[in-house]
Amino acid sequence: MKLSASDKTLSIVIHVLLLILGFVAFYPFWNAAVISFNEGLDTIKGGITFWPRKFSVENYRVVFNDKRLLQGFYISIMRTIIATIASIFFTSLLAYGMTKRYLIGRKFYMIFCIITMYFSGGLIPSFLLIRHLNLMDSFWVMVIPGLVSVWNMIIFRTFFQGLPPGLDESAQIDGCNNWGIFFRIILPLSGPVIATLALFTAIYNWNDWFTPSIYINKTNLLPIQTKLQQILNSNIMSEQMAQMDSAAKGHMNRMKTVTTKSLSMATMMVATVPILCVYPFVQKYFVKGVLVGSLKE
Repeated sequence: MKLSASDKTLSIVIHVLLLILGFVAFYPFWNAAVISFNEGLDTIKGGITFWPRKFSVENYRVVFNDKRLLQGFYISIMRTIIATIASIFFTSLLAYGMTKRYLIGRKFYMIFCIITMYFSGGLIPSFLLIRHLNLMDSFWVMVIPGLVSVWNMIIFRTFFQGLPPGLDESAQIDGCNNWGIFFRIILPLSGPVIATLALFTAIYNWNDWFTPSIYINKTNLLPIQTKLQQILNSNIMSEQMAQMDSAAKGHMNRMKTVTTKSLSMATMMVATVPILCVYPFVQKYFVKGVLVGSLKE
């Protein structure tokens, strides 16, 4: 079908706008990558836009030679993996229970859960609760409070309600209990919604720096994002250099070109790239997984 002149004009305008929006969204990330590969002292002069003016890998050498940052990177990986798996499991388990019409008090539980989406106790009561549970300065303070997401539970519940009811009935006839139905039938059929919500949960846990900064004082338990936030708030490069391990001391002459800004950009790239690598593997599930909550309620 041949497009009219007005349709062609509209198509061109849409493509131009999309290109502009894409550039606006992508350029900050590209500029951060360029600065991370540029010599720190030269970056202070400004004018770094699309390409490094003085190419250097010293920023990354400092990052990977700093045991504190590597420890933070390890904590972020472990937190993301454990918290994501645990959250998806407990949230989907709650959602599956909410689909059972014979569950006594089901409507009350649902209303109770929804209320927590709009009202919370606030930071101070949460802090007192965490302290009372002895979770302060613990790795599990980054995992346990986020075990259940009400929003994700609603999406899971909607998806489960859209499955044919005959699946449960046939499984029960074969002697399968609720646990068997959940693990052998429901979860295997929930690949798209699990992949989508797992990605969103992983991104949240990977990027969250605020929770550890409030509840954790031990440096060895801080994730890379919290340490990056500390670097961004620090204007004293000497503190960063003084805490480098012995392997980095042999490069001190070259590391003198590293500044707080260049180090923060390199750390930001190290903290961002891993989670971006996950997207291609779950992209095919996005459309079905994200829209599942609007199909049935």
